[in-house]
Amino acid sequence: MFIQDLGWDAYFEAQWQERASEGCVPARVVSQQRGLWRVAGAFEECWAEPSGKFRKESEEGGDWPAVGDWVSVELRPEKQSALIQRVLPRRSRFVRKVAGKQVEEQVIVANIDVALIVTALDGDFSVRRIERYLAQCWESGARPAMVLNKADACEEPRKLLAEVERVAMGAPVFLVSAKTGEGVEALEASFARGQTMVLLGSSGVGKSTLVNRLLREERQSTHEVRESDSKGRHTTTSRELFVMSNGSLIIDTPGLRELQLWNAAEGLTQTFADVDELAAQCRFTDCRHESEPGCAVQAAISASILDARRLESWRKLQREQDFLARKVNPEIGAMQKKRIKISMRQVRRNYQERDKGKS
Repeated sequence: MFIQDLGWDAYFEAQWQERASEGCVPARVVSQQRGLWRVAGAFEECWAEPSGKFRKESEEGGDWPAVGDWVSVELRPEKQSALIQRVLPRRSRFVRKVAGKQVEEQVIVANIDVALIVTALDGDFSVRRIERYLAQCWESGARPAMVLNKADACEEPRKLLAEVERVAMGAPVFLVSAKTGEGVEALEASFARGQTMVLLGSSGVGKSTLVNRLLREERQSTHEVRESDSKGRHTTTSRELFVMSNGSLIIDTPGLRELQLWNAAEGLTQTFADVDELAAQCRFTDCRHESEPGCAVQAAISASILDARRLESWRKLQREQDFLARKVNPEIGAMQKKRIKISMRQVRRNYQERDKGKS
């Protein structure tokens, strides 16, 4: 196999030439399991482990490899394995805050071109969850696209398609059924040779079934979802990269039980561009979009131009980002408290101006 078949291009070639190590070759991480990484390149695919130096650097705050990463490896033919010496700079990466109370970043996949947000059109369908994924996808450096799966199991798939298109902000939306094959040809036609896609979504949305459909063979195990709540089990237990027949690459991932945003300020701006555009038209620059005079956001809600639930989703994700920023950097928390005090004083002045002459 040529490394170009794994997505190697001029960007990674330039990175390699700047940091080439004697006795090492480039390889791509195609899967990961319990401290070992499966790597592929212009050699026979094998398992790899970190070198002593690389392990020390990673434990001291460096980046461990993620599926999709390009790494510099030292081949050990006698052991049919390799040693990872370093990770090449990433072009993109999809991350989240680790589950639970820890305030740490978790890299899910790296060096992806398109993030396919897979949602099932059954009882677990949620536009609000799609907005959350969109925000983190825009932040990742990859282009998002929505895949609405299980169209065969939905009575009004076009209605839900229209709902998603309203929040997609121009990102493509595909209506498919991985089970019957409906719409999969159009999705596959959007893939380009050498391009890397990742499937993201909750358990039970049909990511592994879709991978099998795209690969035209049963490579991933699948299970039926529960009828009571349309949720599934984690049939995919690790992230894995596959090369497709058309030369594109796709990464399957286990279902994410939760997706807490991580440093997604820019992603939120792109996801809620319509809300920000309306907010810029408010009379007061510090408008809270509640009951202030001249609020363009509330006016849009009253005119059914903006869904009130979308505004609440925007607020919720903004609060989540503010909370994370305070946890990561206490100085930001102190600055935010100061801004809130100033803002509250301005809000009181706004109301005083509105109520002038009423009594």
